[in-house]
Amino acid sequence: MTAFDFRPTLNAADNDPYLWLEDIKGERALDWTASQSARTLGQFGGTQFDRDREALTAIFDRPEKIPLITRRGPYLYNFWQDAGNPRGLWRRTTLASYMKVEPQWELLLDLDALAASDGEDWIWRGASVEPERRERAVLRLSRGGSEAVVHRAFDLESLSFVADGFNLAEAKGGIEWLDPDTLLLSSAFGDGMATRCGYARTVRLWKRGADPLTAPVLFETGSESLGVSGHLDRTAESERLWFIEQSTFFEKIGRIGDRSGPKTRIDLPRDASWSGFSDWLAVKPRKPWTVGGMTHPADALIGISLSSFIAGERSFAILFETGDRRSLQSFFWNNGKLIISYLVNLDPRLEMFTPDRQEWTRRALDTVPTEGTVHLRSLDAELHETNGEVLISAQDPITPPKLLLLDLNAAAPFGAPVILKRNPENFDASGLVITRHEAVSTDGEMIPYTQVGPANGNGDAPVHLTAYGGFGLSRLPHYNSSLGKLWLERRGTCVVANIRGGGEFGTRWHEAGRREGKRLAHDDFAAVAADLVRRGITLPRRIAAQSGSNGDLLIANMLTRYPERFGALFCTVPVTDMRRYTKLLAGASWIDEYGDPDKPEEWIFLKEVSAYHAATPGQPYPPILLATRMRDDRVHPGHARKMGAKLQALGYPAYFYESDAGGHVSGKNNRERAAFIALGTNFLRSAIGWQVDGVR
Repeated sequence: MTAFDFRPTLNAADNDPYLWLEDIKGERALDWTASQSARTLGQFGGTQFDRDREALTAIFDRPEKIPLITRRGPYLYNFWQDAGNPRGLWRRTTLASYMKVEPQWELLLDLDALAASDGEDWIWRGASVEPERRERAVLRLSRGGSEAVVHRAFDLESLSFVADGFNLAEAKGGIEWLDPDTLLLSSAFGDGMATRCGYARTVRLWKRGADPLTAPVLFETGSESLGVSGHLDRTAESERLWFIEQSTFFEKIGRIGDRSGPKTRIDLPRDASWSGFSDWLAVKPRKPWTVGGMTHPADALIGISLSSFIAGERSFAILFETGDRRSLQSFFWNNGKLIISYLVNLDPRLEMFTPDRQEWTRRALDTVPTEGTVHLRSLDAELHETNGEVLISAQDPITPPKLLLLDLNAAAPFGAPVILKRNPENFDASGLVITRHEAVSTDGEMIPYTQVGPANGNGDAPVHLTAYGGFGLSRLPHYNSSLGKLWLERRGTCVVANIRGGGEFGTRWHEAGRREGKRLAHDDFAAVAADLVRRGITLPRRIAAQSGSNGDLLIANMLTRYPERFGALFCTVPVTDMRRYTKLLAGASWIDEYGDPDKPEEWIFLKEVSAYHAATPGQPYPPILLATRMRDDRVHPGHARKMGAKLQALGYPAYFYESDAGGHVSGKNNRERAAFIALGTNFLRSAIGWQVDGVR
């Protein structure tokens, strides 16, 4: 079969011979995926794969790992998976108990037992506990790992499901408690209730015992928007409902109202990020914003009284301004205090602001770690219940995460955070060093990357290289137990690149790698690969590159644009067909990031990064494995399927694997997750000629 004739016209996909692979559960498509998966397992699923899968499963199941927690009222809630409970346990304890070596957990739900009794492939997606009486909860259960969930009412006293509660059939979306008998329903459930992206188009008022399909609609948007949501702000003096319309991925409109619907639109730039607490509002404009006679630069953080803003006041307090390689990463409220996280040349910094009518008081959180990767969040799930206690996760690529508790109300100077738990060491990191470097991209921009591996190499190091480069998300080096065990412990080298399109250096960095700039973000990644060779670390044939989702649009472009710089490529849940991506599942929600292929002027730059169309015969393409999951209802499995089929038809060493469970992120249990990772890693090592434990 010859290459496609994909010309830059609006009917460019009409002659796609692999459209049948987009039929997710079609008989012909499933036969193809089954035979391809069996072939891949036969090739790379031998003795070494078995060893690696078991090693990773043991790590993921370790009883000493940190139980992740969220507090609701007097209890800390946790969802736990291990060898004896592969689907997991929903359980709770108290903070005093959690701080002990062996906490005493109260079991609320055994998901393995539920799946067996229901005959369903249930995967946990969380729970919403009613915050007043805390007698009931609504659980979110996914079939096989999809984002669409079933909502089921659960009694926290009898520990049983209840028929007279809020039960909802499978759909994307969620609920918000208003009181024990009333919910805000933001769900795609029901005819005409979904946007074209598959998310909720309406916010409805759902009373206990009422049919959700007839619940009154409080707010709705058109089908072209991404979706809407609603929530109750319990930090306000009186009941205040927020209605959020997500018009595009990076734009939203906020409205304040009550149980009859929205009343007041909040006059902020659509592309601004913002968060409120009580009568305070913090805003981060994405672009320069001139208001009240002053221009606030992009990525600045500014604050104001919400009631004053609604009344027409526009005099903001300036809290944070970005700088060269100094960028705001996140901000959130806790007990009336605003906590911000920012990076200075990729190093974490944290500060706290206390609002006042005259001046916002600033305080550095200088007892929190300032190296590695650090994340903060509130211990409490409910904003109105926050009391100044925040959780800190700190780690680096060779130091396991530790979980700390910090009290923001402590008198100055802050004492050291209390260490709650530490993760065990899951691989031998002796002799490994962490270094930072920069590569020069095609336009002269310096692209930072972090390298982890032996101090002294021989110029032929097996290198695992990854990046993300999209949606303004920062990809920071962390303690990766899987790569640590299967790559670093065996004296390989791992590299994380901070390419454009991410958020490591703010909106400027993201914008440079968005839409027309996506090609430039891919150039950045190729520049890092070349720099590793220039520095004498490795050779192109020894570089194995891997990423997922948007990151695999990147990896697929390395195949078609820079094949000579890599020895092997591993694509997981990838986006590859930029001509049809907007028509597949949630794809239309990404137009803000990529562009609209139905507009001829945008298809011109999209076709340049559409790896599915760019693949041609007679090129020096390295071996590639494309892996996906049938239950992924965010990125359509057809992207991986079609790319694999086309590459094989062109005669390239392309492999394909599809698991029948798990969603966009991972499998339904630790063993499935381990198998997916082990298979891909074994493929990469084999393709670059790296023997491990005497087995290739």
